[in-house]
Amino acid sequence: MGGHLENPSYEDVCTNKTGHAEVVQIVFDPQEIGYKELLDKFWEIHDPTQINRQGVDIGTQYRSAIFYHNEKQKEIAEESKADLNNSNRYKNKIATEITKADTFYKAEEYHQKYLQKNSQ
Repeated sequence: MGGHLENPSYEDVCTNKTGHAEVVQIVFDPQEIGYKELLDKFWEIHDPTQINRQGVDIGTQYRSAIFYHNEKQKEIAEESKADLNNSNRYKNKIATEITKADTFYKAEEYHQKYLQKNSQ
């Protein structure tokens, strides 16, 4: 998501020239879990201060990003990011971008259930 090439392959995305980020699209029932709670989990499971990387994975496709679907989600995401920046939890500033969602392209089959297929 977030790039300019239509229906990019994994190899295309890895060139760092498409603008796409590797993302997970979450469909949720707000009666079961709120958007704010999903954001709290998002901040918890990765380092949002890293730029164009997560762990050993390096490249623009690994940037920290939130793609919102409506103005309310944007507002909540921006407030959540500001709260985290002000919390002093991290010594570096939060690098996560907050961008309007566009077309979501499903990864190739060999990337589906990746951890299940590649247990290490």
